[in-house]
Amino acid sequence: MASKLRQLQSKAAQASQYVAKNGSSYHKQLLEQNKQYIQEPPTVEKCDLLAKQLFYTRLASIPGRYETLWKEVDYIKHIWKNRQDLKVENAGIAALFGLECFAWYCAGEIVGRGFTFTGYHV
Repeated sequence: MASKLRQLQSKAAQASQYVAKNGSSYHKQLLEQNKQYIQEPPTVEKCDLLAKQLFYTRLASIPGRYETLWKEVDYIKHIWKNRQDLKVENAGIAALFGLECFAWYCAGEIVGRGFTFTGYHV
């Protein structure tokens, strides 16, 4: 156990040295590559303004999303009414999509439980 702890400390020290050596150059390179997205001046007030703009822009997009939702629901109703015209290929794709959604749900549940399969840590 102590040897594992020493190995972990050694690797953490190596990682820390690497970040200290190369971190600032990576940071500068990243900022240079993405300078078109940087708002000038980069202040807290500007960040607050951008956060409010994002919030209210998303809030303004709700009616369009709501309309799109009902178009999708109407499409599903139409397909359900005409299900005798449904091809096996389309039904298979829908089944695979449903299976994928269920798999992502199960993965989220496992992650939410702290990577256990049996239950929550209480």
